[in-house]
Amino acid sequence: MLFSKRTQGHLIALMTVFIWGTTFIATKILLTDFKPIEILFFRFSLGYIVLWILSPHFFSWQGIKQEFMFLCAGLCGVTCYFLCENIALTYTTASNVGIITTLAPIFTAILSIFFLKVETPPKRFYIGCLFAVVGVGLISFNGQFVLSLNPLGDLLTMLACLFWACYSILTKKSSNYGYNTILLTRRFFFYGLILMFPVLSFFDFEWNLSRFTSPINLLNMLFLGIGASAICFASWNYAVKLVGAVKISIYLYLVPILTIIAAVVILNEPFTWIAAIGTFFTLCGVLLSEGKIRIKRN
Repeated sequence: MLFSKRTQGHLIALMTVFIWGTTFIATKILLTDFKPIEILFFRFSLGYIVLWILSPHFFSWQGIKQEFMFLCAGLCGVTCYFLCENIALTYTTASNVGIITTLAPIFTAILSIFFLKVETPPKRFYIGCLFAVVGVGLISFNGQFVLSLNPLGDLLTMLACLFWACYSILTKKSSNYGYNTILLTRRFFFYGLILMFPVLSFFDFEWNLSRFTSPINLLNMLFLGIGASAICFASWNYAVKLVGAVKISIYLYLVPILTIIAAVVILNEPFTWIAAIGTFFTLCGVLLSEGKIRIKRN
């Protein structure tokens, strides 16, 4: 084997966050013709179909206990996380959201202590988290030092972090059963979409499929549905299975860096020296957080 399973997990995580880091561009383009809830529903519906194509095998009922765990994973990682994040952006600034979402790895580490029976992360983990939070903060400001207080939006963003941490824990616990990653991810998507239906009407959801006749809309939605949803969620879940929820969650700090780079290259947005320092801090944070977290043996 060329790489160990642990190394494979880290490489897969890097590939995943690279794609997730560029979804901002596609989403920004689609927001011209689509509401956030419409982008969310269409991308995960497409992702669900693609997962069926990748693995056209029936995933049988696994019993109440396990199916409830899958349902909770879909609720947390698909429905609640993205709804909270999208709604938060209507109440608070993107800078606030960018900074607050860096709490996700810390939430994941805390929940892992209670639900995955891992030992308390070493001090370097928290020092790395602090470096990364500072770095992402600088990237989010990008030279505009205006941080406004928007309680509802900021609270929703923190809830999104908590939901993602729960999703990471549930993904790790679900992977322990040895199921095929694609089939498991598809089940998460199924429950996430089902639980999304009741809220569609509250956000004035419109089908209006004629919007997909535009090549720009179609290509960007295909990118979000196939790449960022179907492939990335499956690859992320596989990386969590190989390395662990806490260690892999650290790579989420790289998403803002990749987003900034993509925005500069594709949208010609400015990249200041403050953002450059933030990038350096974030990378240092990721490296510092790479400490050993051992699983307790009963």
